[in-house]
Amino acid sequence: MLFENERVRVLEVRIPPGDFVPVHTHRWPASIYVARQSDFLRRDHEGNLLFDSRTAGPPPREPVAQWTPPLPPHSIENIGTIEILLISTELKQPA
Repeated sequence: MLFENERVRVLEVRIPPGDFVPVHTHRWPASIYVARQSDFLRRDHEGNLLFDSRTAGPPPREPVAQWTPPLPPHSIENIGTIEILLISTELKQPA
């Protein structure tokens, strides 16, 4: 975690090649800066494949920014050859 207050949470996410991130959620929408991307698999909490990045074509070579809604329980596996590096700015919902 790089920063957190009552309105936002900023995370630096690094997933080396071959690493597996266990099941977790993202309960807030986020702006994500993808500094480095690699091929990955996203699975649901039961291990069912939700997304295989290889079906979307090769990972971008340049950094990109994207918007993501809250995500249900899932795991991520870096099946590529380079580290995945993201900066995620989650926008917390008012209580």
